Amino acid sequence: MAENAVYILGSGTPNPTAERFGSSFVLDVGGHKLMFDCGPAATHKLVKAGLWPTDIEYLFFTHHHFDHDVDLPCFLLCRWDQSVGGESVLQVYGPSPTAELVHGILDESDGVFAHDWIARVYHPLSQRVHVNRGGKLPRPKPEVDAFNIHAGAGLQGDGWSITTADAKHVQPFLDSIAYRVDTADGNSVVFTGDTEPCESVTRLAEGADLMLCMCVDSQDALADKGMHLGQSGTTAAAQMAQNAGVKRLALVHINPHLSRHGAMEQGIGDVSEVYDGEIIFTHEIMRIDL
Repeated sequence: MAENAVYILGSGTPNPTAERFGSSFVLDVGGHKLMFDCGPAATHKLVKAGLWPTDIEYLFFTHHHFDHDVDLPCFLLCRWDQSVGGESVLQVYGPSPTAELVHGILDESDGVFAHDWIARVYHPLSQRVHVNRGGKLPRPKPEVDAFNIHAGAGLQGDGWSITTADAKHVQPFLDSIAYRVDTADGNSVVFTGDTEPCESVTRLAEGADLMLCMCVDSQDALADKGMHLGQSGTTAAAQMAQNAGVKRLALVHINPHLSRHGAMEQGIGDVSEVYDGEIIFTHEIMRIDL
């Protein structure tokens, strides 16, 4: 059986830097690939990590800030364009407006990128490209199943199951969902998405092997700037992980200040004073084996 692993594609914030930008992760469960969020350049980072768009069978969104979903048009079109036949239909889940975004990108009548795939389906040059890749004519149109879900929803796949909970971020403007994946061979991973410490996410994460938690900056810096509502910093992430009894805490959604040496080491030290498990200060294109 293939080894389960998490790939960190995006470990940053809306602030672009050369090292970090936005959020996106892939969980490999026995060879089945599940993507969580699809932030800036996620498709490109996916390939840099040694994966391929057609590998992804499921895409889950925590919420719909642009740093978590802006690469969705690129990913949908690239996955379809690289398909030659036999790939699974992509399943996309997340809080509203997940389904509306997918349809708004691809729908033949009014999708904002329908012009692209229509040209590739019908023009002889694009048809030849498809055939040369191993595809057959007529070239199929994009097919994606997209669903709006609410916290509390449960999902199952081949060798994995998902439970969900409310995350506390920017309601009522956007709903936010945290995900827990339990695998058939005993691994458990939690993706908190963007959240301040809250009981619903702590309960979801109880006893998990790995929790990927938002850690945007030092807690003191957030408090000083009045930015501690709706998001977690160092000690908030640490306290949630400690209360949940997770075995490993992967810090993600890290801003440019905390990414700098000095602040980084201080932040890790602050986390270690509260949380007694393994701490992973993530970087992009990192693989974490489970």
